[in-house]
Amino acid sequence: MSQTDDGYTRVERPNEVEELLEALMEPGGASLQMLEAGGKPEPVLLVAQASGDSLTLDISAIRELAIPLRQQHPFRILGQVNGKMVRTPALAASACQEDDDRLLCISDYPFHLEVLQRRTSFRARLRLGMEVGGILRDDHGHSAQGDLRDLSLEGCQLELPLSAGGVLAEAGQPLEVELCFPDGTRFLARAEPRHRQVDTERQSLQVGFQFKGGSPDQERQLWHLVREIEREAARYDEGSEASRLPSLLFQATTSAPPGIGRRNTQEYATPMAKRLARIAGYLDAQMLELQQGGAVDSVQLSRHADRLLLLHDEDREALLFATRCLPHEPRLVRHCLAVAVQLLNLAGLDAIPRELCKAMVACAMIHDLGKALLPAELLETGTLDAEQYTRLQQHVPLLLARTTRCHWLSRSVLASVVENINERLDGSGYPRGLADTALHELARAAAVVDAIEAMRRDRPDRPAHPVGEAYRQLLSQPERFDQKWVKRYIRRFGVYPVGSLVMFASGDMGWVQGLDAQGRPNRIQRTEAAEPPGRRLGEVIQGDVTRRLGSITREIPIST
Repeated sequence: MSQTDDGYTRVERPNEVEELLEALMEPGGASLQMLEAGGKPEPVLLVAQASGDSLTLDISAIRELAIPLRQQHPFRILGQVNGKMVRTPALAASACQEDDDRLLCISDYPFHLEVLQRRTSFRARLRLGMEVGGILRDDHGHSAQGDLRDLSLEGCQLELPLSAGGVLAEAGQPLEVELCFPDGTRFLARAEPRHRQVDTERQSLQVGFQFKGGSPDQERQLWHLVREIEREAARYDEGSEASRLPSLLFQATTSAPPGIGRRNTQEYATPMAKRLARIAGYLDAQMLELQQGGAVDSVQLSRHADRLLLLHDEDREALLFATRCLPHEPRLVRHCLAVAVQLLNLAGLDAIPRELCKAMVACAMIHDLGKALLPAELLETGTLDAEQYTRLQQHVPLLLARTTRCHWLSRSVLASVVENINERLDGSGYPRGLADTALHELARAAAVVDAIEAMRRDRPDRPAHPVGEAYRQLLSQPERFDQKWVKRYIRRFGVYPVGSLVMFASGDMGWVQGLDAQGRPNRIQRTEAAEPPGRRLGEVIQGDVTRRLGSITREIPIST
C-alpha cells in the first residue's frame, strides 16, 4: 500500500474496493465533491456498482451539478466506513438521464480507493491569517461573536469577548454555534461548553465546545472543514504560501458576511480606531503564534505594514489618536503600534524611500513581541534585580531568532529598530551594550520614541507619566539619549501631543486630536471621564480652543 501526500492510504485489491463501495451505498453514506472548483461535499446516493465497469449515482438532490457532470468535469465520491474516511480518485460521468422522478448518472469505476483513519481527537488549529468568525447563540435570543481557534470532529474552541460570559452562564442546554468562513461557507451545530479560560490581559475568553447530536450530513461537512483547515495551515508550516494551492474556504468573496469576530463587538472611539484594531488583531495573533513556537509570518507582516502606511497616508492625526483608543488590546500590542506610528512620523515620511519606511514600520510593529516569550511573572515584576534584568534582555534575541523568514526586511533597519532600540549612548542599554558611534541614527530615534511612549503607559511599579515629565527625564540624560532626536520629537509632537487628555481653565476636559503649525492644540474632543477614549466622547471644538475653554492648565496622564 502507498500513501498520498495528505495521509491517505491507497487500497487496490478489487475485493476491498468492492466492499468499501458497498458500504458507501448505505443511506447517507456518500457525498459527491466537484474537483475543479474545489467544491464542497454534496449529498449523493451511490445506487449500484458494476465491478470493474461503472458506478450509478442518484443526483436528484443536487440537480444543479448535472451540467458540469454531463460536461465530464472531474469529481470524487467520499464518505465514512467503520471509522475511516474513504474517497475515490477523480472520476468522470459518461451519461446522466432521467429515470421516473430520479436523475441518475453513470460514471467511471474506481480501480483503487484512498482511505484515512479518522482522528476524532485531532484538532485542526487555525494559523495566522486564517480568520473564521464564530457566533454563539442561546435559546433566548442572546448572542456573542468571536473567532474560531481550532476545530475537530468532536468540537471546537472559540475566542470570545469577556461579555460572552453572560450567554455562557445562562446556558441550561446546548448552545447554537455557527462558524462563518471567508468564502461564505457556514457550519451550524449544537454544542455544550466544556471548559473555559479567562485571559484578562487580552480581555477574552477561550471556550471549548463539544458538538451534540449532529447529522451524517453535518459530520461530512465537518470532516471537510477540518481537512481544509489542516491543509491551509500546512501551507504556512512549510514556510511558503505558494507551495500548495490555497483552500477556497479562506478566499474571501463579496457575498461573505463582513466583520464577524471578537473585535467586531467592541466599541471604538473613532472609525480610524476600528480600522487600526484590525492591525492590532494581527499583532495579537502573531504574539500567540510566537508563544506556540511559530515564527514571524513574513507575508502577514508585509501586508499589515502596508495597511498601516495607507492609514497614515489617509489621516496622520486620526491615526495618532487611534493608537490611544485601543484599551481592549494587550499592552505589548498597544505599545508596538504606538511606537510604529510615532517613529514613522518622526524619522520616516519624505526622509527615506517608502520601502525602507515600510521596513521601519514593520520592525517597530513587532519590536517588543519577544517579551511574550518570557515568563508572565517577570513582566509583572515592579523593580527588577540584576538576574531578572538579564532575563528580560533575552526578549531581543528570542524575537530575532523568529524573523529569519522575513527576507524582505532590510537587515540594517531590523538591527536598528528591533535589536538596538534598547541600547543607550553610554553603553548602559541592552542586549549588547553598544554605545555612541556604534548606534545608527535610526536606532537613536527609535530609542527616544520607545522610551517616551513607554513612560506614558502604566507599569507594574508606577503609573503613567505626563508627557512633560517624560520630556524632562530624557532632556536630563544627554549621556543616554541623543538630544537631537529628543528635541525633534518635542517639536514634531508638541507639548501636548495628539492623544493627550488635558484640563482647561474652564474645568472642561478634552482629548487632543489635532495641532496647528506651531504645535498648539486646535482640535479638542470634550469628555467627562478621565479614562481611555470610548464611544461616549462629547463635542468636537476646532480652531482657537482656548478662546472658548480657557488655557490648558495640565495634562491628565491616562494609560491608554
